[in-house]
Parts: sequence; C-alpha cells; structure tokens
Amino acid sequence: MSHRDDTPAQESSGQNRRGFLRSTALAGAGAAAGGAGAAVLGAPPAAAAEATGGARTGTWRPDPTALRFTLAVMPDTQFLYWGSQDSVNRTPQEASFRYVVENSGDADGGNGDNIVFMAHLGDLTQDADPSSFQQVDKAFALLDRHGAAYSVLAGNHDVSGDDSRGDTAYLRTMGPQRFAHAKTFAGADPTGYNTAHIFRAAGRSWLLLALDWRTSEQGFAWAEGVVKAHPELPVILTTHDLVYSDYDDNVFPYESGDPEDNAVLSAYGRTVWDRLIDGNDQIFLTLNGHYWPPARTTAKNAAGNDVHLHITNYQNRYFGGGGMIRLYHFDLARNTIDVETVNPWILDQEPESRSPLAAEHARITGPVDSFSVPIDFERRFSGFAPVPARPARPAARELVKGTLAYWRFDGQGAPGTALTAGDTVRDLSGRGNDLTVVTLPGTAADALTWSADHHPDQPAHASLKFGGGRNPLHGSYLTTGARAPLNGETFESGYTIETFVMLPLDWDAGNNGWASVLSRRGSAGDAGKHGRNTDPGEPVLQLSISNNGREPQFNHYPLNDTYPTTNWGHGLVELRWWHLAVVNDGRRTRLYVEGAPVVDNPNRLSAGLTSLGLPWLVGGHEYAGAVDMVFHGSVGDIRIVNRPLGAGEFLTAR
Repeated sequence: MSHRDDTPAQESSGQNRRGFLRSTALAGAGAAAGGAGAAVLGAPPAAAAEATGGARTGTWRPDPTALRFTLAVMPDTQFLYWGSQDSVNRTPQEASFRYVVENSGDADGGNGDNIVFMAHLGDLTQDADPSSFQQVDKAFALLDRHGAAYSVLAGNHDVSGDDSRGDTAYLRTMGPQRFAHAKTFAGADPTGYNTAHIFRAAGRSWLLLALDWRTSEQGFAWAEGVVKAHPELPVILTTHDLVYSDYDDNVFPYESGDPEDNAVLSAYGRTVWDRLIDGNDQIFLTLNGHYWPPARTTAKNAAGNDVHLHITNYQNRYFGGGGMIRLYHFDLARNTIDVETVNPWILDQEPESRSPLAAEHARITGPVDSFSVPIDFERRFSGFAPVPARPARPAARELVKGTLAYWRFDGQGAPGTALTAGDTVRDLSGRGNDLTVVTLPGTAADALTWSADHHPDQPAHASLKFGGGRNPLHGSYLTTGARAPLNGETFESGYTIETFVMLPLDWDAGNNGWASVLSRRGSAGDAGKHGRNTDPGEPVLQLSISNNGREPQFNHYPLNDTYPTTNWGHGLVELRWWHLAVVNDGRRTRLYVEGAPVVDNPNRLSAGLTSLGLPWLVGGHEYAGAVDMVFHGSVGDIRIVNRPLGAGEFLTAR
C-alpha cells in the first residue's frame, strides 16, 4: 500500500504504525446488533463521568442564530492511544477539546469562533485495544461533562471488517449509548456504527452523518433513509475513507499541485459516492481522514451541484498530529467557508518554550490547510430548501410621512415591451410628480423597456431597463413635468432619496460612465455656484455611476455653500442589484449602499438642495443645459422623502 494510505488492519500482517494487527476477538460477530440497539437507551459509560485532570475548561455556549459558526474537525489521533504498547498521551487531544469548548462563544459578538459541533474522523486508537479505549473514554469525558456536541466514527485502526462486525471495544466505548442524552444525537443504525446528528447554526438545522469506515448495504440504506426523513436539511457526510491526495508528502512545504483539485475518490470512496452522495443533493460537504497529506476537490452530483470533498489528516506530522483540529468557519453573510488548521496543545505552550518542531506545527498554513471555499448557500440549497422570495408590497405601505414622490414600475407594461416617447409613469405619492418618457433622436425602439427583474427586498417586483449611452448619444429617459411640485423643493429640513440599480455586463466606462440614475436640471453656473470642485456646467444634483470602477456618487450643491458636497461609494459589481440611499438630516449628507454608510461621507455642513425650479430626470444627465448622457442599466423603485429616514424606514426594511 502507498505510504499515504493508513493501511487497514485486516490487510496488514506486521506490528507497525500503519497497520497494527487487531485481536481476533474484535472480529467476532457476537450479539452486536441487539446489543447496540439496546445500548442506545442506556446511560453514558462510567468513565465519562470521571473527572480528568488538566486545565480548567470554559462553558459550551454556541449561538445557534449567528450567521457565522464553526464546525471543528479532528482527524486520526491514533498515535496518542497505543495501549498495548504502553504508549498513551491524552494531553494533546484534551487540549483540543478544551479549545473547542472555550471557543464555542458567539463569533459575531467577538467572544469566540462559535464552534457549534465537533466531528472526529476515525482511528481514535492505533491498536483497537480495550486499554486504549479506556483512555479515549476519559478524554472524551471532557466534552461530555460540558455538554459539547460531537460525533465519532470507527476507522480501520479501531475495528476490522464492515459495520456488521458485531461487538467491539469501540462500540462499547463510543457507541450510540454515549450520545443517549445529547441534544444533537438523531439516531443510529441497528449496528450502532453509523450515527446521525443534527445541530442548529445560522438559524437552521444541519444534518451530519458519521459513517463507519466500511459501511454495508444496510448502513447505506439507513443513511439514505435519514437523509430522506429530513428533506430540507443540508448534509455534511463524515467517514474515514473517501478521497485521497494525488500528490506525495516527501517534501515540506508540500508540492501539492492544484490545491483546489488534488484529491481523488478511493475505490471505497467511489462506492460511497455512487451509493449515497451522488443521488442525494443535500450532501454538499464530505470530510474524511485515513490518507495523508491533506487535499480537496469538487465534484458535480446528479443534480449538477457541487459537492466539496475534503481529506484532512496530520498523523504523519510531528507528534502524530498532536490532536490537530481543522476549523471550518461558515460565514453565511459572506457565502464562504474559511478553513484553518491549528494545534491547541502547542498554542497553549509559551512560544519561547516550544521546540522548533512544535513551533512549526502550532498553525499549519499551507494552501491545503488554510483556504476559503466560496459557496452561495441559498443557491446551493435551493433544490431542497428554497428560500421563499419576499413578496411584493403595495405602494400605500411605502408612503411614509413626508413622501414627496414615489415611482415604481409594476402593473404597467409587460416585461420586455418598450416604453415610447410620451408614455407616463405615475407618481404614487399622489403629489402630481408624474414622469414622462423622452426619447433622443436616433434611439432604438427598445432602448427603454419594462422588466420583471428587481432587488430581492424591493417593494415592487419590476424595474425599467435603460439602454442608453454616448458615442453617439442615444437612449430614452424620464422627466417630471415643467410644473411638478417637486421641482421647487429645497429640502431645508433634510431629505431621503432611495433607489435600486443594477449594471449589466456590457456596461462600459467610456460609453456609460458618469450617467445618472437621478439628476436635477439646472447647471451650477446658472445657480451662481463657484469655488473649489465646482464645474459650472454640471447639474445642481446628480446621483451617478462613475467611470472608475462603477462607483455611486452623489454630487449636490447645498443651499449654504457655493461649492458641492460629494459622497462616494465603492465599486458596484455588475449583475447584482444594489439599494442606494442618500440621507440628509438638515446638516450633513450620508450615502448608503445596501444599508451601510460609504467611506467617503464628508463631515461638512450641507443644508438643503439648490433648485432652479427645473425638472428632475430619471436616467438622464445634462451638462450646460443639454442632455449629454443616458443611463445604461436597470432602475427599480425611486422614493423621495422630505425628512431623514433611518434604515428601519428604508424601502428595504422588513
């Protein structure tokens, strides 16, 4: 066998660190099925209640609602437990267990990693000897005493044969009876070697399967039944043998090839894939040990979705890995899993007292040990747990106190049909600020169309798609009437302007940069403005998209100054809807993107908005009194209010 394979006991004939011969008693079939089934109802082993020495441990306190949480993974710890050789050292593993408990605090609150569960990947012992499992029992008692949620499974150094093997020291020590009172324990198969666990994190339930290193047909059938009994839960599958690395460990740092695609299904792993993973879309992540060095790959299942296949194992490293743990930091706000590998036993040591080898292994930071996995969780889980779309809300609900104009684009034209010159969009505030379509000469008939596309939190499930640009100037825009009440408003007491925008992939800085989503006619020069940063030809107000990285900019001339105040946001990626809000409290102006303030919000007095009594433009921009640009992209609801609104009153508010 390859040195990268933790050779199975039944395939080994020598007493060595890769395959220690099991006692023939472990292969016996005696009374296992019935014994395991009965054991589920029993109490935890006596050893689990014994006090163990060591440092004081914190409190198990994961936050099940935080959008950031951590799954701790512990691979092969077999070299710490070789009882038949009188070689046992619980200290490293217990240090990791204390770390898991102490870092179960809320990650969002900054008190820890919010570790919600720990999964052991098998090979708890080197020799499967009862004396080894007595010590394993004492180590895991630390987790039991603190109510920590965890799972274990049997590796080839813990058992022999498949899950029909019957009674073993592993089963007597780490079988279902150990989890009888655990809140996360969801059941075991009749053999007791395959278990299911459900933990809460990020406001939902997650199913983790812990499967024997050689699962039989009945075990696969049981596992599939568990998955189907929980049809809306994402599933993490843990087992001992699934994928192996396709590179060697002869040098370090590893020459690991493509770190995102250097794992291959083993022969048994192919069986697990074919029998369980491929046809069950809920399984999105698999974790195994057994082989080394670490590796990962991604495969498409029968539904065409990604399944991330990871191997983690450090038994070949200093001190047999020393209880190394891998931390999978799930961040549902960022749609990312950040992975790091640490050794709490070494981290507990004073840095100056660590040996060179210990210092090297305190944190493993190579590309196969520290990395990020991007996952759009909502999209990945949509096939079995779709998130209901937020329903449209009636316009009347959005007419907050002080609303002077509210334009939305639902219930008027069929998606894809064009608006033509003279068409109108009503002001739903009832204040008479209706919009009228203006089309520039030479513009294509479909330069402005109705669309059903929208921001997920937008009240109206509709938008307008603008196809404007320059070189040459073309497009259609909308304007308020010459006598619209909004034209003369100066907003001395403050204001809130909101809208939704999306930029297409063909947006071009040269042809589309600096086009306005919303602007006000009348030039700065005509308004008597002058001084620093003043361009006399530019409009007195413009909410535009820059030509430098698609940054939103709100440039406006307040009543109290002769020069503009400019608020700048960050670059807006294309094909994504963005909510933009400008809020002025009568003294200062703030630009918000997706409810968050941008970095460049000037801290200067900026009272009111200068007006020449001229119309507002949607999708149009003028310079020196003439329209010179038309917007390219989509625009959703637009609301203008004569007072500052808090985020709880934005159009996106729930």
